[in-house]
Amino acid sequence: MMNKSGESAGPAVRARGLSVVRGRRTVLDTVDFDIPRGQVTGLLGPSGCGKSTLMRAIAGTQAKVTGALEVLGRPAGAAPLRSLVGYVTQAPSVYADLTARQNLDYYAAVLDPRLSRSHRQTQVDRALAEVDLSDHADALADNLSGGQRSRVSLAVALLGSPELLVLDEPTVGLDPVLRRDLWNLFHRLAEERGTTLLVSSHVMDEAERCRRLLLMRAGRILADDTPSALRDRTGAGTVEEAFLRLVDDAKQRDAADPDTGRPRPSVGSTAGSDQ
Repeated sequence: MMNKSGESAGPAVRARGLSVVRGRRTVLDTVDFDIPRGQVTGLLGPSGCGKSTLMRAIAGTQAKVTGALEVLGRPAGAAPLRSLVGYVTQAPSVYADLTARQNLDYYAAVLDPRLSRSHRQTQVDRALAEVDLSDHADALADNLSGGQRSRVSLAVALLGSPELLVLDEPTVGLDPVLRRDLWNLFHRLAEERGTTLLVSSHVMDEAERCRRLLLMRAGRILADDTPSALRDRTGAGTVEEAFLRLVDDAKQRDAADPDTGRPRPSVGSTAGSDQ
């Protein structure tokens, strides 16, 4: 695998023994995985399984992270990653009293204060067009719909052409047409720019749109594989069915080994492998 400068590069994200403990609760439990560069990887699992915590750790905003976590060859949260990683949270991160364009112009100036106004304008116009918000560029964010505000947040993450996009449930609550258009954009970014995307969701039908999947349950990785390989390995017709079978297998192992008190990766999982 090559990075954008043409040099040999490892995975975009590499985690080994990654853990987060909050109070008495283990949110992430010694997680191991690699995220390959230049493709769309889905992070799927039920609400509360640790997806958002994992994404915050990758983005460098999660406290009390233990284990090893490298992002684009550097420790997660390292200063040089600020312009290389775009992160979109579940809640839209926009200023309600600014227009969509003003929000993007502000964030572009913060991201790179050296940019001239004309260059910032070019970046802003491109990002607005990519998320199909050009027609609403001068509307106050407070007057936009929830889905439109989410797209403003996505446009902010696209400023500066980041190498890694970490998107926490970016399509939740959007209509089917817009969801389709955004997934087309995700794959276009990966194929045309070599951008790596990690996209979380609890909607299993979105799993089929990903090149690779990380399936989570209770703070651990149940499986790391392609959608087709997961279906083949479990004998399931859909990724959702495959996930449910993996969950049932994990519950059976927990019952057989009650001392662990936690789920373990499924037999045959390829967690930590590259593709």
